[in-house]
Amino acid sequence: MLESTARIRVTVRCFAAVREALGTDTIAIDLAVGTTVEGLRQRLAEGSPALARLPVAFAVNRDYARSETVLADGDEVAFIPPISGGSGVHDLYRFDFVDGIIDAQALERECRTDADGAVLTFAGTTRNHNEGAAVVSLRYEAYAEMAQKVVCGLFEEAMRRFPISRARIAHRLGDVPVGEASVVVVVSSAHRGAAFDACRYLMDRLKHEAPIWKREQLRDAAGVRWVGELPRLSGL
Repeated sequence: MLESTARIRVTVRCFAAVREALGTDTIAIDLAVGTTVEGLRQRLAEGSPALARLPVAFAVNRDYARSETVLADGDEVAFIPPISGGSGVHDLYRFDFVDGIIDAQALERECRTDADGAVLTFAGTTRNHNEGAAVVSLRYEAYAEMAQKVVCGLFEEAMRRFPISRARIAHRLGDVPVGEASVVVVVSSAHRGAAFDACRYLMDRLKHEAPIWKREQLRDAAGVRWVGELPRLSGL
């Protein structure tokens, strides 16, 4: 039997260390029918050995996927390197990317209702050191469309798990100097216990699952480095 010559075309979105390895933000590539996500990675790594050495997770059409997932024509694929961890004010939850200072008080005003006895705010700020190195600033970038989908799923799960009223998360993109907040999580609830539990749950899951990347600007000759871990996912 002759091997099929049918082809498909997919788009690869490149972020953080993957973008540096491949030297581009987006790649459109033709593949044989039946090519898997791992097969695509190996194909790209032929011309970029750095990609073969980089630990990555995979996403297809903005959902996390297994390496053996077979690709289809028109798919959008992203290789997810280790991650750092809108609508109206009356929404139960909302996730925003912002440029510049995060207005935590505005998020608190959106979350608070007269039925709430607790409004809890967590701010993750840039510290001046990490793993023995002096840090000048952090720089964040994200796969924004997929992050929205992932975080909205986290909100839905938090609403099922905890008796909370509303929740907000805002995450900065770009440079965040020492002492400024890169992420703010706000949760309101009738009781403080649920607010504490939900806030911790959202922050922990955000850090380990949302495709957001962090690069440190160091003070010494080491320059810059990407920091983080591969996403922690259940069922994949």
